[in-house]
Amino acid sequence: MTIWVDADACPVVIKDILYRAAERTATALVLVANRLLATPPSAHIRTVQVPAGFDVADNYIAQQVEVGDIVITADIPLAAQVVERGALALNPRGELYSDASIREALALRNFLTELRDSGVMTGGPSAFGQRERQAFAAQLDRLLARRR
Repeated sequence: MTIWVDADACPVVIKDILYRAAERTATALVLVANRLLATPPSAHIRTVQVPAGFDVADNYIAQQVEVGDIVITADIPLAAQVVERGALALNPRGELYSDASIREALALRNFLTELRDSGVMTGGPSAFGQRERQAFAAQLDRLLARRR
């Protein structure tokens, strides 16, 4: 099993949680980004730098992911591809996507995009804080415990 991270927009605090989890559980962790990333030295952690461009990192992850892997992403279309391929998709706020929830999230995303395109102000996500960090860490721990 590998944990893949859509690392360009992943909060630093989430990356720190992932580094510790990879070491603690001896799980492969791959951070994919279009820029160079600094990571702690570890036999379990590696980075992949992809060329800059729209969805290049997402496409790389979608091509590499295997059944049973975990993908950390806030990107709904990437999460949909991951779930379709039999892997798990977890967003940095601790929400685990299922077949049903990813369809709902895609529909909501598309609806909000239409509203924004027509000039309606929809706002953004709530601030990322301690509660979200704890929800992510708890969900990641559950997933890793289940995989062992």
